[in-house]
Amino acid sequence: MNKQDAASSLKEGLMQADSPRARRELKTVRVMIALFCRAHHKAHGGLCPECNELFLYASERIARCPYGSDKPTCQKCPIHCYKRDRREQIREVMRFAGPRMALRHPLLTLWHLISGRRKPPERKKLGQ
Repeated sequence: MNKQDAASSLKEGLMQADSPRARRELKTVRVMIALFCRAHHKAHGGLCPECNELFLYASERIARCPYGSDKPTCQKCPIHCYKRDRREQIREVMRFAGPRMALRHPLLTLWHLISGRRKPPERKKLGQ
């Protein structure tokens, strides 16, 4: 994947996110996937097709979160909206990229840690 395709997939994902928090989380996920992809798939200047597909899936999940603008981090969320195989993929990415984020992207890391301390809001029951 070239830089233009990577930029268009990021732009597509950001357009789906409706709140500043969701956009920031999407950017964080994108950076983490890029770190993982660069190290494991030797992709330079963008994501490999497999990682791009994971990013697009994550952006769709973030955009469709039932919590909307009150969205907690996925780790704190009581709803598991990722399919089992995708959840394992993103966990692998985060396990690898998480420790590296503090040095390479300290502000995103700080915002992610702050967001992670928030408790998820109570989810409204159907019919309310």
